[in-house]
Amino acid sequence: MDLSNLKNTPGARKTRKRVGRGMGSGMGKTSTRGHKGQGARKGHKQKLGFEGGQMPLMRRLPKRGFKNPNRMPYYGINVSDLNRFDDGTVVDTEVLLAAGFGYRAAKTAGIKILGNGELTKKLTVKVSAFTATAKAKIEAAGGTCEQI
Repeated sequence: MDLSNLKNTPGARKTRKRVGRGMGSGMGKTSTRGHKGQGARKGHKQKLGFEGGQMPLMRRLPKRGFKNPNRMPYYGINVSDLNRFDDGTVVDTEVLLAAGFGYRAAKTAGIKILGNGELTKKLTVKVSAFTATAKAKIEAAGGTCEQI
């Protein structure tokens, strides 16, 4: 086995469709565009979701609920993830980012501590938001919560 013996598997390489190269090619004359109509014209492009003048699906579907334009997306970190820090550490946004939490956190409104898991360390946590259970677990472990 050497480079001179290598061959492509059948069907791996497909020759491109060469349109407008004579009647014998099977793709001459109209060049696969059909006769007349919108698709046969030059510069023809249809908008995404265009259905030929029929009311598009996205406009036919009912719209429900309310999308808050001022929504503040938070990056969530579980209480159990805070166990990696030493006792008495002041855990703030910079410390969390340095520890590898949430490269996406910088793109959000802030960091929110969620109440999933258990906390065994006494920490001072300074972040944007806490859930009620997270706050209770941090204070139960002897730590403090400061909202910035």
